[in-house]
Amino acid sequence: MKIAYIGIDLFYPALEKLKELGCEIIEIFTCEVDNVCEFNLKICDFAREYNIPLTKSRISREDIKRLLDKGCKAAICGGYYFKIPHDTALPIVNIHPSLLPDGRGSWPMAQSILWRHKKSGVTIHKIAQGFDTGDILLQSEFLLDEDETHQTFMQKANLALSKMLPRLVEDFDRLYRMAISQPEGMYWKAPTEEDYTITPQMSVEEADLILRAFYGYECIYKKQNKKEVIIGGRAVLSDDLSDKSFTLKNGYISF
Repeated sequence: MKIAYIGIDLFYPALEKLKELGCEIIEIFTCEVDNVCEFNLKICDFAREYNIPLTKSRISREDIKRLLDKGCKAAICGGYYFKIPHDTALPIVNIHPSLLPDGRGSWPMAQSILWRHKKSGVTIHKIAQGFDTGDILLQSEFLLDEDETHQTFMQKANLALSKMLPRLVEDFDRLYRMAISQPEGMYWKAPTEEDYTITPQMSVEEADLILRAFYGYECIYKKQNKKEVIIGGRAVLSDDLSDKSFTLKNGYISF
């Protein structure tokens, strides 16, 4: 099966799994990232290792026509900043980290944790005019723990995906043809700075919820009028706040 892959490192294990399943990956499309919180290093290394053409600019209709001319059967997207043309002859599916139709939007992972959801999942759906509204090919559910972090969420998502992809590859034509339309769903707006801001007045529980939801990404520690960016911390319960840079009402942030 000749395919193109579109995405960043968020779902990088999917790219490896597709190759393992025998897919011929003829082109890879990614986008520029900061390589601090979001990465494309593994994607780029994969393209170099296997001598696969790599494009970092926004995928265009001309790109899709070229793929079709090369015999590409499908494109699979796993995390991408740009809207992909949907009304083309090339079947394009997207990997989305929520149980659609709920959780449409760019960051359902963090919000699932912030809102203390008990479960989430992965959906593979067709690219459509509206973001994350396309017909569903496959879906897999997993439970969320009390201390879930963004990092552990994505580990569960990629594990679930590794079990979905063999079926996708083996039965792609039928799954694509028989994909199920989404019912009315809910679009979750992207988190704002307020959602990932921590203050010294917060309790350890309040701060740790935010730190877990955005673990590996930028959070803001705001003390009076000063803001500092913190990445990868967790809140610790403690009475001893001496020599601690990021204090909370009943503890501090540890890295």
